[in-house]
Amino acid sequence: VEAVGPEVRHFKPGNAVFYAGSIARPGTNSEYHLVDERIVGRKPGSLSDAEAAALPLTAITAWEMLFDRLDVKRPTPQGGDVILVIGGAGGVGSITIQLLRALTNLTVIATASRPETQDWVRNCGAHHVIDHRQPLAPQVEALGLGAPGFVFSTTQTAQHLADIVALIAPQGRFGLIDDPDELDAMPFKLKAVSLHWEMMFTRSLFGTPDMAEQGTLLNEVAALVDAGRICSTATDVAGKIDAATLRRVHARIESGSTRGKIVLEGF
Repeated sequence: VEAVGPEVRHFKPGNAVFYAGSIARPGTNSEYHLVDERIVGRKPGSLSDAEAAALPLTAITAWEMLFDRLDVKRPTPQGGDVILVIGGAGGVGSITIQLLRALTNLTVIATASRPETQDWVRNCGAHHVIDHRQPLAPQVEALGLGAPGFVFSTTQTAQHLADIVALIAPQGRFGLIDDPDELDAMPFKLKAVSLHWEMMFTRSLFGTPDMAEQGTLLNEVAALVDAGRICSTATDVAGKIDAATLRRVHARIESGSTRGKIVLEGF
């Protein structure tokens, strides 16, 4: 923190913080940011700046999906002890698995397609790993756990939608964060499955009354990190924050083959 406004109560210059910011304000490709204190948390003391920077956007997304949208601590009537995370090796998937293992007793099935991403997902804590390049429903059935009550799709939802409809338990809860060109919800009606979309910028964009929940959850994430219960998902510090590096890293992310989070540091 370099400076604070007159109404700031929780931070002062010199504090080390982490946050995801707001899409209504200039973003993190700039050197200085103006951020509402309600969406800021204290940086985990056990992490470097780069390691900490990997967490806020994905941790807020995962936390809000799990505990606000899917409400995973309230079991579904069937399969309420099992969750499927599609895209387990990505930034959101990686921290989702860790939060589930740290804060719930759910059995976690996660998807990954390559040996290195499958190993990564297991290291994050997944109980079972299946291949999202193959049909998901028969793989879930083969595990013998029954139909999962919760499904969280972080990527390629359109590709997997028919499988999700088939494998999710009746009265289950389905959440997604990606942007399919079209999403036909009608197939979920027969099973009375509820559909939940997560957008972690909603609270800051609309100034919702519960906006300060993001600062609170970031502090809880920091406490989990410092207690050794979850880890940073940073896998690569790819260089400084400049146009050439941004283009190169965006191309890597768009390839769909990255693990965890890529961080840029310094100018």
